[in-house]
Amino acid sequence: MPQIHLHAEPGDYAPVVLLPGDPNRATRIAARFDGGLEASRLVNQHRGLLGYTGEVDGVPVSVQTTMMGAPTTSIVVEELLMLGATTFIRVGTTGGYPGTAIGDAVIALAAAANTGVGRVLGGGEATAPTADFDVVLALVDAAKANGLAFHVGPIVTGDYFYDPTPGGSGRWARRGYLSAEMEAAALFLICMRERAKGRPVRAGCILTVSDVIRDEAAEAAVGHEAWFRPPEDEVTRRVDLTIGAALAAAAALGRA
Repeated sequence: MPQIHLHAEPGDYAPVVLLPGDPNRATRIAARFDGGLEASRLVNQHRGLLGYTGEVDGVPVSVQTTMMGAPTTSIVVEELLMLGATTFIRVGTTGGYPGTAIGDAVIALAAAANTGVGRVLGGGEATAPTADFDVVLALVDAAKANGLAFHVGPIVTGDYFYDPTPGGSGRWARRGYLSAEMEAAALFLICMRERAKGRPVRAGCILTVSDVIRDEAAEAAVGHEAWFRPPEDEVTRRVDLTIGAALAAAAALGRA
């Protein structure tokens, strides 16, 4: 067991892994595997990084918690690669910009790396963290089949949730980005690096808009963005719809 944080062995994880940030969400996803939570196998719980392996429509699939932010996501993805995983789908929530609505799904084509991990993995040069086209297509097909309202395009990954920049993070909306979150760019950059080595590694990301960052954020004081968030039970209901699409895409990619 060369990895430090995921106390598991090769074979414990399926080739396809869903990556939620929230450990509670990882358990909710595992409960939707074939046979429910009782039929899944808990393969890691060290440091609260809950990981489960089971099947979706007969296809082996795992789910692994990343926690919040690019640093912990990077640790988890690096160790999953050590354990033989090859396909990664981030499943999470995102702050949507104008044009998105609460409960919409966002499928990322790319994720601007407004994060320290981007500078590390990019050697201080510009990066273009990009999803794998096959994963994007599988997520789009699943979103359509599940009747989701969804958007496809670029998002931004940042390190600071309460953005202290004057006007907040709304500047990214004016540049054409769909939403903001904290993990996807790290995932994309690591998988791009592995593909450059010739490994068949691929990654994608489907998110639920849980907050809408309003236009007046552009006029907000430093450190105070204006956003709207519905009650938590409504957020959970909407996230569950997106999870259904993510599970369908995982099964399709696992068959390919």
